[in-house]
Amino acid sequence: MTDTSPISGLHAATADLEPPLAAVDLTALRANAADLVRRARGVPIRVASKSVRCRAVLEEVLGDKLTAAGGFAGIMGYSLREAIWLVREGARDVLLGYPTADRHALADLAADPLLLDSITLMVDDTDQLDFIRAAVGSEKIAPRVCLDVDASLRIGPLHLGVRRSPIRTPDQASRLAAETRSRGFRLVGVMTYEAQIAGLPDTNPAVRLVKWASAAEIGKRRRQVLDAVRATAGELELVNSGGTGSIEVSITDPDVTEVTAGSGLYLPTLFDGYRNLAPRPSMYFAAPVLRRPAPGIATVYSGGYIASGPAGASRVPKPVWPLGLKLIGTEGAGEVQTPLTGADGLRIGDRVWFRHAKAGELCERFNEVHLVDADGGRTTVPTYRGEGHNFG
Repeated sequence: MTDTSPISGLHAATADLEPPLAAVDLTALRANAADLVRRARGVPIRVASKSVRCRAVLEEVLGDKLTAAGGFAGIMGYSLREAIWLVREGARDVLLGYPTADRHALADLAADPLLLDSITLMVDDTDQLDFIRAAVGSEKIAPRVCLDVDASLRIGPLHLGVRRSPIRTPDQASRLAAETRSRGFRLVGVMTYEAQIAGLPDTNPAVRLVKWASAAEIGKRRRQVLDAVRATAGELELVNSGGTGSIEVSITDPDVTEVTAGSGLYLPTLFDGYRNLAPRPSMYFAAPVLRRPAPGIATVYSGGYIASGPAGASRVPKPVWPLGLKLIGTEGAGEVQTPLTGADGLRIGDRVWFRHAKAGELCERFNEVHLVDADGGRTTVPTYRGEGHNFG
């Protein structure tokens, strides 16, 4: 096992540890962070915590206070409980990417002025405003809120994109903005997430055409939405857009004040088809060989870390080192064992290294991740799970 793959450094640095284990190539992570900043061209990047799920990596990118460093500023959280925890650990700007229905967490938010000033809730429905108001328990409390505006592309009856917000038109956004103000909330921003641009690889001309059409449509409609919201509620602190795969599109709009990215730090396999991303994965996991059930086949422990999304081949982990290994179609990546073909050179106890299909989800499988520097130095840090947190 002596090829020149970048994984060989991770392999050597973790040789004294027992797999399964997760490791991050810090050189690649830092280069990926720098590449995101280059692509953003001066527009601040908000880090998507769901795609990281490790506080030490957030600190690596944002600085030890989880606030801002080198082109990155703020966190996009996915849970209110997570946001509260991060603020208590030093973060001062957490925008929730999704609405919340956690009454207890909302009560905690309402009871702490620091949390109220540091966390922005996401809303797209007046019922959510009613829910929040009932949970905070007082008309005198004014939570910060951001409007989630649907950025999908619609061509006749065809819907291209994710099913997120019911708010799409300028009139709908204006009415919701008026409701937020009349009900005592602080409206500070608007978000548009173009999943059909950020979440699709550039696999063929048809996909690229959809991306182009979608970028043109949301650019025009976002301007109309923002004009309507500002006419109702005044100036906004933030206009958030994009993801790892669509930074270049988002920053062309002068109204966009920040972009969001997270997966681009680890670069999982779902991002392998993007022409605007450097092929520089940073996160891997290793599993030990337990069996040699037949010539050319080795079975490793565990490995069935299937990513969320539509079930299919794109969601399974990919064996990447040693070279030439493949999953078996009839078994795939298993709950407690995973057989692989192309394994003539493997022996009991050897390691196989994999890449996950999505970014932060791998951290839900491990209590710790090993950060490996260019000189082979290793720092072991806890994931969210390792710090005793599971935010769903």
